[in-house]
Amino acid sequence: MSWYSFQPYVSVEQRRRQAQAAIKKLAGKGRVLAPVRIEGRKIASTYWGKAWCDNLESYSDYENRLPRGRSYVRNGSVVDLQIVDGKIEALVQGSSLYKVSIAVNNLEVAHWQQFKTRCAGKISNLFDLLQGRLSSEVLADVTARGTGLFPSPSEMELRCSCPDWADMCKHVAAVLYGVGARLDKKPELFFTLRAVKVQELITAASAEVVAGPADGSSLDDASLSEIFGVEIETGPATAAVEAAVRKPAKASAVRKTMRRPAKAAVPRSPKAGRKPKSSSKEKPKAKIGARRPAKRTSKRKEKGK
Repeated sequence: MSWYSFQPYVSVEQRRRQAQAAIKKLAGKGRVLAPVRIEGRKIASTYWGKAWCDNLESYSDYENRLPRGRSYVRNGSVVDLQIVDGKIEALVQGSSLYKVSIAVNNLEVAHWQQFKTRCAGKISNLFDLLQGRLSSEVLADVTARGTGLFPSPSEMELRCSCPDWADMCKHVAAVLYGVGARLDKKPELFFTLRAVKVQELITAASAEVVAGPADGSSLDDASLSEIFGVEIETGPATAAVEAAVRKPAKASAVRKTMRRPAKAAVPRSPKAGRKPKSSSKEKPKAKIGARRPAKRTSKRKEKGK
């Protein structure tokens, strides 16, 4: 009989109180916690969260421990859950506060490359990918055993500080379900856990579009509109631009268009406070309406009269 069998039973209500006390104590020490909180009976409701839980439940290796794990995660026993590259660290409240560590193998480079090749051109944007708004073909490829993205039991190393001898104890099971609940809110953490860059899937799709079909044919405007979700206008102007792009201009014509136009002579304005000089040849014009001065008569002429 193992030492674990003599552990005292802890009711759900008592475990909840202990979990809240543990959270308060650790927060008081400055530790930033990320507890798993589930509202209602559903652990996960979005594509990535549900797919994670479905993958977990598809392996018979785990079926005996999963029910207790579901109970633990629902009643708030997972007081902290951290997901980093290839690793899950958590604290679970049981009869004591236990530390759980799960190492997940990084997705093999060749495996990831093959998956990107299969999905090239089928994933239009990051938002649809994270929301699971993909074709049924891509969704099936994501969850496929062996070739998909979800880890198998052989790709995970499970550890818990509790005295249970099983590889997957109820605390580990609670943490794995907690990952599904966390992916509901932050689906990008799935790619963080597998140590791959989600943006590479979008880049692969873009590269496929730029490269064009494998048969060498070109994409028409309708195909481009369907891929990018925009309307592409066509007309004489578009044809002229396409012709200009296809047929480069002659070098002499390019040099001619590159010359700068000669600057036009701009008359200098007179400096402030100075009057413009008038030409000596120009006679001052008489003012319109001005009277001419009367002629003077000489005194000799006046005496002779």
